This record gives sequence, structure tokens and C-alpha cells, in this order.
Amino acid sequence: MRSSLYRASAVAGLGCAVLLLVNVARRGGLLPETAFTHSIAPLAPLAGLLAVTGLYLLIRHRAGGLGLAGFLLNAAGLAGAFAIEYSLHFVFPYLGRSATGELLAGGTGRAFLVTSVILLAGVLTFGLAALRSGSLPVVAVVLYMAGMVPGSLRSAVPLPVYLAGLAAAAVGIAWMTAGLWRASDDAPVATT
Repeated sequence: MRSSLYRASAVAGLGCAVLLLVNVARRGGLLPETAFTHSIAPLAPLAGLLAVTGLYLLIRHRAGGLGLAGFLLNAAGLAGAFAIEYSLHFVFPYLGRSATGELLAGGTGRAFLVTSVILLAGVLTFGLAALRSGSLPVVAVVLYMAGMVPGSLRSAVPLPVYLAGLAAAAVGIAWMTAGLWRASDDAPVATT
């Protein structure tokens, strides 16, 4: 059972990485802005949520309370990021600029900010717990953490920094979750 869950989480991690790279390419002008590229954009944080769940289950015994706190914050942040992406791609385009501006200047903008802070805190806490556990490749965890700092701060950093962060996070999440595919019910994931 656990092996199947790890494999499903690994597939979600690979999907998350691919979707993040598609989003980077779209936002960077390497892929066209189409209905399809917009419709799949919100799926990256959703797939990331599934991947982080598998990663937490893998490290939970060695990560302790810090791991649980990091997982819960990271999961809440990714769920919120999914809601933000969904709003940006499926709601905001149908509102006028003034309505969108009013939403962002009010409670919606504050909710987006709180979500970003929760995601950032979750990524850093989960990453520290993962590093402390010794169960995941160090470079992969560092790439995820370093990439998600600007990835969490979407509107506060320049676009090239944001996109570079998402690309680094994509590599980190793919690398971390690749080990889940190899995980079995009895053997720990190799970290090299």
C-alpha cells in the first residue's frame, strides 16, 4: 500500500515539475499564451500538494514535529496557491481591470499575501525538517527551498527572479520525488 502511495506521489511530483516548467516557459514567452496553457497552470500547486504529501509520509518518522508543522504549512500554502492560480486564470480575466484592482487592494489581496507567507513558511520549515531527517537528497531539498522563496513571493520579486525560482523548484521537486518511485515498503529511499 505504501509503495503505491509513494509511486502516485512520485507521478504527482513529476507532473508538478513539468507543469511548473510549462508555466515558466509560458510566462517567459517561450510558449504561447493559449487557453490550454492557462487552463493547466493551476494544476502545478495541486500536483505539488500531492507530491509533498508523499514526501512527508516518507520522512515523517525522522522529521518529528518540525516535519509535521512544515508539512501542514506547506500543504495549506499549496492549497492556497491553487486557489490563487485558479482565480487568476479562471475568474480575474472575466472581471474588469477596476474590479480586479479593487479586489487586490482589499481583502482578496490580503488573503493572497497571507497565503504567500504561509507557503513560504511551510516550504522553509518542511525543507529544514527534510534536511534534518537525512532522508532526501540535500541538493534537491535546497533547490526546492531556494526556488520556492521567490516562487512564494510572486508579486514581490521581479519576473525573471520568480521564473528562475519556479524552474529551480521544479528540478528540486522532481529530484526529491524520483526517490519515492524507488521506495518500497521495507527499504528507505536512497539519498545519493
